[in-house]
Amino acid sequence: MAEQTIYAASWLINADAPPVAGGALLVRDGLLAETGTLASLRSKHAAPVLDYPGSVLLPGFVNAHTHLELTHFPSWKLRSTVDYDPRRFTDWIIQLIKISRGLTVADYPPSVMEGIRMCLESGTTALGEIVTNPALAGYYHQSPLAGRLYFELLGQESGHFAGKLAAATAAAAQCEAEVLAAGLSPHSPYTIAQEHLATIRAASAANALPLSIHLSESAAEGDFIFDCSGDFASSFYPFVGWERFLGKPARCSSTELLDRYGLLTPTTVAVHCVHVSVADARIIKSRGTHIALCPRSNEILDVGRAPVHLFRKFGIPLALGTDSLASNNSLSLWDELRFALATFPDDLAEEDVLRMVTTGGAAALGISAACGSLEVGKRADFQVVGGCSGGEELLLERVMREGHLQEVFVGGTCYTGNQKVLS
Repeated sequence: MAEQTIYAASWLINADAPPVAGGALLVRDGLLAETGTLASLRSKHAAPVLDYPGSVLLPGFVNAHTHLELTHFPSWKLRSTVDYDPRRFTDWIIQLIKISRGLTVADYPPSVMEGIRMCLESGTTALGEIVTNPALAGYYHQSPLAGRLYFELLGQESGHFAGKLAAATAAAAQCEAEVLAAGLSPHSPYTIAQEHLATIRAASAANALPLSIHLSESAAEGDFIFDCSGDFASSFYPFVGWERFLGKPARCSSTELLDRYGLLTPTTVAVHCVHVSVADARIIKSRGTHIALCPRSNEILDVGRAPVHLFRKFGIPLALGTDSLASNNSLSLWDELRFALATFPDDLAEEDVLRMVTTGGAAALGISAACGSLEVGKRADFQVVGGCSGGEELLLERVMREGHLQEVFVGGTCYTGNQKVLS
C-alpha cells in the first residue's frame, strides 16, 4: 500500500479560488491524491496528519525566467579585474561577457547548484530556466525542480548558429517531458541574425519546442532593430566582432520582427517587454503569447518599467521571473512579488501576483498539468506560510505582504525543516 500523509493548515489557498478554511492535502507517492478540509480527509483516510495551525498552504511558486548559471556572478565580479561600473544596458552586457571570459567550465556547476538551492529554499518548485551550456542540463535533472529548460540560441554567422541549434535540439531531446520539459531560447532580436529566425521557427515546430525570448528589455534594443543605430551598433557589435553583420535594419519594432517570422505563439514566453507600444501589445495579445515580467532586474539595470497597465488592459497573460543574480539581488519570488506590488500599486493586487507566480507561471511554461495549483493529480509542491492567523478578511493581503515561509514541500518531500524568513 502506498504511503500517504495529510498536511493541514488554517487555510488552503489557490489562485482564482476561494480560500478553504481548515484546508488539507492528502499526498500519496509525491502527488496530490485529494484536497479538502482536514475533517473531510480524516474521515476517509487513515493517514498520519501534519498540522500547521495559524499557517497557510500555498502552491509552490513557478519562476518563469531564470539564469541559474549566473548565480555566483556577484562573487565572480568581486574576484575579476574587470572595471565593473555599467552606466548603460550595453555596458552591463559587455562587462558581463568580460567577466564570463575569465571563468572556466568548473565554475558553472556550483553556480547552478547554488541557484537550485536558493530557489527551493524560497518556495520556488518549478522554473523556466535559460540553459546556455547544454552540458549543464544534468544538474537540473538531478534536482527535485520541475519546469522547462530553454536551451539558448544566439549568433550571426551561419556555421556557428547551426552548431548552437544542433546542440540545443539534441539536449532538448534528452529532457524528461513529465518533469523538466524542453524548449528553445532565441536570446533576443539583437543577438540573432534575421536569416536564422525562420530556421528557429521551423525547429520549434518540428520538435514541439516552446520558446522563451528576451523582448524589448531596453530602449537601445528598439533603436537597433529599427535602423541599426544606438549603443548596440556603436559599442556592443564592435566588442563582439559583429561589425560586418550591421546594415540590415528591420524598420519595425522587436515585436513586429519576431511576429514576421512566426516566433510569437501561445507557447512563447516574451521576457521583460519593458519598451513595447500599444501596437506591440495588440500583436502579443492576438498571438496568445505570455509575458514574463522581471521588475527588479529592470529597476537594477535602469532600463525602465514595463507598461503593466497596458498588458492588463489587453488581457495578456502574465507571469513573474527573477532573472539572474547578475541583475538581481535574490532568486526569491516572494521578494519579486512584493516589489511588484510596491512598484505597480494601481495595476497589480495580491490576487494578481499570486496568479502570476502560480497558475500564470505554469501556463506560460506549458506545465499546468503538473504544477501551479493544489489540485488532485498534480505534483505535491506546496509551501507552508506562517504569520497569517485571523479570519478570511484581508487574508490574501496578509499572506502576500507579511507571511513568512516555514516549510517547502517538493514532490511530497519536505525540502527544509528550518523556518526561512522572507526578506
